[in-house]
Amino acid sequence: MGKLQPTILASIVVLIFGVGLFYIGTDGFRAYTAETARVHRLVDDQPSFPDVRMEDSFGREYGISEFDDKYIFITFLYTACMSVCPQLEYNMAQVYDQLPEKYVGEDIVFLSISFDPDRDDPKTLNTYKDYFGSDGETWRMVRVPDEEELSRLLDTFGVIVIPDGEGNFAHNSAFYLVDKNGQLTDVMDYQEVDAAASTLKSILKKEEGAL
Repeated sequence: MGKLQPTILASIVVLIFGVGLFYIGTDGFRAYTAETARVHRLVDDQPSFPDVRMEDSFGREYGISEFDDKYIFITFLYTACMSVCPQLEYNMAQVYDQLPEKYVGEDIVFLSISFDPDRDDPKTLNTYKDYFGSDGETWRMVRVPDEEELSRLLDTFGVIVIPDGEGNFAHNSAFYLVDKNGQLTDVMDYQEVDAAASTLKSILKKEEGAL
């Protein structure tokens, strides 16, 4: 599976809007401190995944109860993205591949959520998932069609999305872990693939031993 390469123009657009996001969200470029504080607040608060209707790449519709009694490893993306999203999903695929097969689908599912539901219909998501080896079951790609529900979900997880007026978005990216009770318990650096995989394996192994 080859890595998708961003165009120079897309890189410039994302850089410009990324700087804007960086500034707006961190009160004058205090990004590392502010982002760290934001993540700590999320993990400390452990917000619950809100009751939203999702539609996946096969056109199936369901809520978070679809994944009852499973951990959920989550990313937020949009398929037209030519900058961070392909790398984000490529890294997610690497985490997926590092987990023992006995856990995948049974104890944990992977979920990529689009915040561009108008363009990311089931057909588009179905095509996009194949780029990264998503099977549509143990790793699903979904959209949240309702704008208010999507906004509530993004706010709950602290996902900042800034449209550029040209169909692209500047946005923050991370790996999010939701536990079996539907609560957010960890936010991980999406660039630290091995660390994320190690964390997941440790959690799943520990839980297996407690049974």
